[in-house]
Amino acid sequence: MRNRDDSLVCVGVISGVHGIKGQVRIKWFTQSPENLIAYNPLTGADGEEIYKLGHAEIRKGAIVAAIEGIVDRNQAETLKGVELFVRSSRFEPPGEDEWYYSDLVGLDIRDGNDKVQGTLISVQNYGAGDLLEIKFNDRKSSVFLPFDRETVPEVNIPDGFVKIPDPGMWLDEGDRKPEEDA
Repeated sequence: MRNRDDSLVCVGVISGVHGIKGQVRIKWFTQSPENLIAYNPLTGADGEEIYKLGHAEIRKGAIVAAIEGIVDRNQAETLKGVELFVRSSRFEPPGEDEWYYSDLVGLDIRDGNDKVQGTLISVQNYGAGDLLEIKFNDRKSSVFLPFDRETVPEVNIPDGFVKIPDPGMWLDEGDRKPEEDA
């Protein structure tokens, strides 16, 4: 049984500066920019460094925010590229048939016979819907599959797997590992 841990989840990144008074531009990875703001204060990747957002507003596809202790453009410039994190325990529990991407990563991929075929290594969305990046055990490279009910009829986070009844239909035979590597 897989238990939800208290891991750090990246919810945004400081993408640049705004003005001369130390404000930064933040690209959010949450469902809405308001969600990122609601998680204030945020931490750095180490979970120790704290970033407390002051006044924050949404402007031209980014959050523009003051950060406590940052008073000028030069200080703000040093934060460019800093990823902002939240402990997963601060998230609301997902609704039925909803999952946090971070809960899916690392799950086993099982076929229709419950045989483990690989591992889910990431979830991506390039604008046309969610895609699961899967590393099949007998493949050299990963494969992207649509994350929909037809392709993935079962997600079982407590038992640590997603079910893809016929993974072979998504695989290119030329990508198979040599038998000694498989």
